[in-house]
Amino acid sequence: MDDKVTAVTLDKALAYDERLTAPKSWWVIAALFGISMALIFLPYGGIAALIALVVGTCIASSYVSTQGSLRIRITRELLVAGDARIPLTALGEAQVLEGEEARAWRTYKADMRAHLVMRSYVTTAVRVEIIDPEDPTPYIYLSTRTPDRLAEAIRAAA
Repeated sequence: MDDKVTAVTLDKALAYDERLTAPKSWWVIAALFGISMALIFLPYGGIAALIALVVGTCIASSYVSTQGSLRIRITRELLVAGDARIPLTALGEAQVLEGEEARAWRTYKADMRAHLVMRSYVTTAVRVEIIDPEDPTPYIYLSTRTPDRLAEAIRAAA
C-alpha cells in the first residue's frame, strides 16, 4: 500500500507515525467521475467538456484526499489521531482488533460515547481504554494497518 509507518525510540519526538491514505481504487473513481462530468457536458462543446473534466476531477480528488487520509502519531506526551489529541496519561490498555472483532467494535459493540477514528478501507484496528475519570469517553477506536506496532507503541509510551 501507499501507507508510511515509522517507529522510532521514545528519545525522538515521535514514538509512532502512520499515515493512512485512500486506496488506489478511490483515485480511479475520482478520475472516472471527472470523465463522466466531461461526457455530460460534451453536447455543449469541447471547451465545456474540458472544463467539466477538470472541475469534476478536482472536486472528486479533493473529496478522496480529505476523506481518505488519516494520520496517527504518538509523541512523548500525546496520542494524536486525526483531530483528537489525547494525553498518554489518560490511556489504558491497548487491544489489537482484527477481522470479526474489529467489525464488531465498529458496529454493534460500539459505545456511543467512544471516539471512533475509522477508515472503511482498513480492516484492522486498536481499541484503547480511556482511564481519565473526568473524560466520559470509554475508549478510542483507531483504524490502523499495523495494529501490533501501534498497540506496542502505546504500551511503551504509557
